[in-house]
Amino acid sequence: MPVSTLDVCEPAVGLPADHYRHWGLTHFLLDGHHKLEAAAAAGRPVRLLSLLALGEGLASAEDCARLPALRARPRSARAPRT
Repeated sequence: MPVSTLDVCEPAVGLPADHYRHWGLTHFLLDGHHKLEAAAAAGRPVRLLSLLALGEGLASAEDCARLPALRARPRSARAPRT
């Protein structure tokens, strides 16, 4: 079972070249390592249900609330706009 955290960070002060917010959705696989390895070795696709640990990452409640709408967008347009 995977558990995920969402981090939304801004660049350090004094670095004007990079003024975008950076979104990082990180998945941690807690159980099922052998099944995932077997699927990868067989070249089989894997579908996972991941639980997002709200309040454990560096994202605000507003950022977390935006995730369903962002996930519904086409893959090529998923980069969040700040």
